[in-house]
Amino acid sequence: MSKLIWPRTLVTDRLGITYPLIQAPMAGAAANPELVTAVANAGGLGSLGAGYLSPDALRASIRAIRAQTKRPFAVNLFAPESPTSDPAAIARMAARLRPYRAAVGLPPDVPAPQSYAEDFADQIAVVLDEGVPIFSFVFGIPPRDMLERFKERGVTLIGTATTVREAQQLADADVDLIVAQGSEAGGHRATFLGPAESALIGTIALVPQIVDRVSVPVIAAGGIMDGRGVVAALALGAAGVQMGTAFLTRAESGAPAAQKEAILRGGDDSTTLIRGISGKWARGIPNQLSQALATPADDILPYPIQHALTREIRRAASQQGRQEYLALWSGQAGHLAGTAGAAQLIAEVDQQVRALLASAAMD
Repeated sequence: MSKLIWPRTLVTDRLGITYPLIQAPMAGAAANPELVTAVANAGGLGSLGAGYLSPDALRASIRAIRAQTKRPFAVNLFAPESPTSDPAAIARMAARLRPYRAAVGLPPDVPAPQSYAEDFADQIAVVLDEGVPIFSFVFGIPPRDMLERFKERGVTLIGTATTVREAQQLADADVDLIVAQGSEAGGHRATFLGPAESALIGTIALVPQIVDRVSVPVIAAGGIMDGRGVVAALALGAAGVQMGTAFLTRAESGAPAAQKEAILRGGDDSTTLIRGISGKWARGIPNQLSQALATPADDILPYPIQHALTREIRRAASQQGRQEYLALWSGQAGHLAGTAGAAQLIAEVDQQVRALLASAAMD
């Protein structure tokens, strides 16, 4: 352990950052421009989770980040998926959601959306047009011609894998860095080859296997909350770490206060895998909405259709501070989270890593 190098690694060299610490994208309210810039200015890589943003909102967010930092940052999008579901199945789920819509003061019927997700090509066009230096993606691999457009402009590419096979495909797609997402990680599973429930490898088992099979630098993700997790990840062969829940409860995070409270109050056994809220397996704290939609499993619509149908309920619950109807995404180590600013978290991690490595060198 004493031979591990900190903080300069292949990740810091490739991304132009001070510490090999990446703030997980966390699409939605959490990873707002304030959190992204706080992380970037503190020497980590801030990541804008932009999967749910319209092109106009995406452009505005990128410019808001640029107005607050000159440091590198990333934009993260969802590789496009093409789910299908018949109108009768959608109507059944809409009917099941009526009591929960009423509970938060919404009209009984879900408005028919023009689309269930933002147009990926339009989002990509904004990222390219704004000259974002680092582009990351989850849920698959974007079309090769899109990736080539980023490569032509010198943009660094980061993909996410939950298995060795996925990592190999990302390496074949010529990404620059690979995030190895262990099963401890909060939020949506990034699995894109096979069912997510068959790709629940823990971080400590997943990272060294991916490191041994690809030549691309690997970033460990899942359950990493402090310097102890960072040193463990480096010892496993990772060149950096990605931390989500550790930043989710911080002062700059835009996550609902009710979600932050649930995470801080939770324990090691507080989370489980949830599919009913969004249609895609995700790790979070179960509540009334997730439990009510868990069965029958056949009624759950594929992502992003299910996600779109429950969106208004979750937004209203956020405004009302109603934990029982939120998506309480959290990793398994949420109890180790804190509430101070993102810069303080990064400074603490740096001090912890240095102390642990110094202690190991003396033994």
